[in-house]
Amino acid sequence: MPDRPEIVCICGSTRFAAEMRAANRDLTFAGAIVVAPGEADEPVTAEQKAALDALHLRKIDLADRVLVVNPGGYVGESTRREIAYAHATGTPVSFTDPA
Repeated sequence: MPDRPEIVCICGSTRFAAEMRAANRDLTFAGAIVVAPGEADEPVTAEQKAALDALHLRKIDLADRVLVVNPGGYVGESTRREIAYAHATGTPVSFTDPA
């Protein structure tokens, strides 16, 4: 294992929560530090969503790379914004499925 494990930020639609949890598990067992979107058990307000979106960009700032969980190639608006942010900051982006 390297001196510092790779830090991977998971991005993706909340509709793929189970797939993101599986990616988190697989990356963790592979020795990576994983940062992922927060999960809520109930609907969030627009204000909470804006705060969570801003927080997720800070998670990307911490990461060595971004993994987009996109079953079937689906990438929603928020995830597209996160991908653009990662590209703008020079953070490599990979995908679980071809786009």
